[in-house]
Amino acid sequence: MEKHHYTQEINITDALMARINELVSHYPADKKKSALIPVLHEVQDAHDNWLSIELQNKVAELLEIKPIEVYEVVTFYTMFNQRPVGKYMLEFCQTSPCCQRGVEDLMDYTCQKLNVGIAEPTADGLFEVRGVECLGACGYAPMLQLGDYYHEHLTKEKIDQLIDDCKTGDITFYDK
Repeated sequence: MEKHHYTQEINITDALMARINELVSHYPADKKKSALIPVLHEVQDAHDNWLSIELQNKVAELLEIKPIEVYEVVTFYTMFNQRPVGKYMLEFCQTSPCCQRGVEDLMDYTCQKLNVGIAEPTADGLFEVRGVECLGACGYAPMLQLGDYYHEHLTKEKIDQLIDDCKTGDITFYDK
């Protein structure tokens, strides 16, 4: 597989730095690393929903930890993106209950509709389809997460409506 090195502008604004300091303040002074996951969320949100190597290094610097300690977390959790991603990331649960209820067919349908493969952003940068581990909504299978919101009991018709709502901007996908 070909590796790409994506770069991005690092913009730690005063507001973002204040938020980072507030998060760090919840932990003992010698345990700044404890704030790593919430800090990564804030930094990613402020940088188009992804974290370049350079940005990860900046987080390590701010928390006074080694860069490898940041890389370990970013590469382990699927909620952290290491490259530019689609604005609307459709994250389909791929564990047993969702698979038994047809999520794989719905993923294929969505990819075909958007003319992309799994984990490929659309040409316009609006959408990306991903498979993720259990989202804890087994009773509502098949389901997906878009931003902060779950979309449950999915059908092709619901997928069509969700995509249309995203295209028209008639959807809330983050609480912030």
